[in-house]
Amino acid sequence: MTNPLFAAWGRRAALAAAAVLAGLAPAQAQRAKPATTAPADNATGAADRADSLALRKIFDEGLLRGESYENLRYLTGTIGARLSGSPQAQQAVEWGKATMEKAGFDRVYLQEVMVPHWVRGAKERGEIVGNKGKEIKVAVCALGGSVGTGGKLKAGVVEVKSFEQLRQLPEAAVKGKFVFFNRPFEDNLIEPGVAYGRAGDQRRAGPMEAAKRGAVGALVRSLTSARDDNPHTGSTNYNPAGPKIPAAALSTNAADQLSQLLRANADLQFELEMACATLPDEKSYNVVGEIKGSKFPLEIITVGGHLDSWDLAQGAHDDGTGVVQSMEALRLLRAAGFRPERTVRAVLFMNEENGNRGGLEYARLAAQNKENHVAAIESDGGGFTPRGFNVEAEPAVMAKLAKWGPLLSPYHAAGLAVGHGGTDIEPLKAAVNPKALIGYDCDSQRYFDIHHTAADTFDKVNRRELELGGASMASLIYLLSKYGL
Repeated sequence: MTNPLFAAWGRRAALAAAAVLAGLAPAQAQRAKPATTAPADNATGAADRADSLALRKIFDEGLLRGESYENLRYLTGTIGARLSGSPQAQQAVEWGKATMEKAGFDRVYLQEVMVPHWVRGAKERGEIVGNKGKEIKVAVCALGGSVGTGGKLKAGVVEVKSFEQLRQLPEAAVKGKFVFFNRPFEDNLIEPGVAYGRAGDQRRAGPMEAAKRGAVGALVRSLTSARDDNPHTGSTNYNPAGPKIPAAALSTNAADQLSQLLRANADLQFELEMACATLPDEKSYNVVGEIKGSKFPLEIITVGGHLDSWDLAQGAHDDGTGVVQSMEALRLLRAAGFRPERTVRAVLFMNEENGNRGGLEYARLAAQNKENHVAAIESDGGGFTPRGFNVEAEPAVMAKLAKWGPLLSPYHAAGLAVGHGGTDIEPLKAAVNPKALIGYDCDSQRYFDIHHTAADTFDKVNRRELELGGASMASLIYLLSKYGL
């Protein structure tokens, strides 16, 4: 999950505050509890019982015969990392299309989209150069979109914790040096996604701000609370009209070591070598699978995840899990014997990580075709234990969704919070204005330990947690399809 346009996770803090003011559940909160009062009438009670049995069938199918885990095994193990523009990204498109065709969806098709093609290159090395030329190798990786160093780049280092601190430094303290952005995660926050959002400006805009002050490069502390040697990549942005300087992430251990050594020797230097480059855009595709609604075929419910991933690992939790859960949600409905009343689409979006071109194109086509989107759901927070859903919607829609809490509560998926729906589905808001943008919410405490690192591999995914997530999404789709918004 990377969003070059929005600080998506950081927005949760503001949205949660708005939820409190509106009398709705904030992001940390509350699971919906089973109803303790009798239904208003026999018809309502019968409907509740029918829906309860339907959700039980969906979860039985997912837990006993779910296909998400094995689909993910193939995507991560056989195809692997799939950064936009790469051959592996194209292989993932072909695999996604074939997998949905095999599942028997009514229609499976591709949406063409031009995507960025950035490559990391073979060389990637960082060293702290201290007294008497002593060199200490540290774990680094290029930030997505960075320019290369054009060989070895050696310079002094100035450490800052904020853009304001950078702006206050005299020109001589910055010009010709590396700016080292070293603001850590706020570990007192309960939701690590909020900490990610608050620290993320260093990665997204730090190199651009450093370039304005005449720096020759930027070093950014990895966006995680984990203390290890895994650097975390992710997109950075440049001013098209301004200078572009090399930008690298340091592992948290490396950042701590560099900070400590700078306190002892402010004149030490850092040597960086990166061979990354941006190539011409490549043709790629969103992959769309559709089950046509039996009663309201022109009303559409979208569920999706992003097919691309960063290039350091297999992209298992980010966002292989979201991809397979989205396809599985439709398969579960069919396997459990339900024909949705409204049309349901599974969308495998391309290029969320470094451009969101797939999400923008899907929204553009939806507007061009004057489509009526009831709701859109996104899974892009990992494949961990379900907690519920984050929702962008009017209070009346939130109230209707909250009524389904007792049905979802037995599966630990009843948490409902005002929050960000997702980067891929965000453009739909301006394009066709769905009544709700919904983000699948799972336990995120471990997510940012591996996010955008070489450790995001299949072995970090638990089968039961993954299948429970797909069933949770399918259950919400069942209710949305039956009752609308």
